Amino acid sequence: MAANLFYSARLSSTLGKMNKPYSIITLEQGTSEWLAWRHDGIGASEASTIMGENRFESPSTLLRQKCCSPTKGHMNAAMARGVALEPKARAYYNTKLSIESEPQCLQSLQYEWLRASLDGITADGSRAVEIKCGQSAYRTTAKTGRPPRYYYGQFQHLMAITGLASIDYCCYFPPGRPLMTKVARNQSYIDDLLRAEEVFWNEVIKRRNSKPNDA
Repeated sequence: MAANLFYSARLSSTLGKMNKPYSIITLEQGTSEWLAWRHDGIGASEASTIMGENRFESPSTLLRQKCCSPTKGHMNAAMARGVALEPKARAYYNTKLSIESEPQCLQSLQYEWLRASLDGITADGSRAVEIKCGQSAYRTTAKTGRPPRYYYGQFQHLMAITGLASIDYCCYFPPGRPLMTKVARNQSYIDDLLRAEEVFWNEVIKRRNSKPNDA
């Protein structure tokens, strides 16, 4: 596919001396190129939907979206606030742990469709963070010490692509104090997730290929 050739030119070599199970994709998150790349694979935020664990979206709805042209979704006030707060949350996380992490787009070397746009990952790939800046996530995290359940698949997807044993979680919602914890790798869940995502992606490709050519 032309899209795959286009993005293969943007696959950069991974940093550091570790052998990593992914390539870093040089794209700015939120751009039209990033949206197209994300549309041609499965991102971490789609994992819970595919596993039937997202009460806000069904697998069939996501499937229909993947079979259409990529579109930039509507950003409400809460989303805009989250986007604005994310750099501050990452700066807090970096300072708190005395590390340097930055946003990166990753693509699995084993599964071409397995992709993720990380909120932060260190240059050597040894540590990564998922940031949430919403009020609901903050309330749940403050009460339970964990992210909301419907984010579980997202964290496991991130560990599937990075190979990490855990992902840091930073919940940032001023004026509340920042909350930080870890989500541990669940290999049994990841095995089920990868099977479900592969079946889902094969169905996307099947439906895309069955569409009549408008040209």
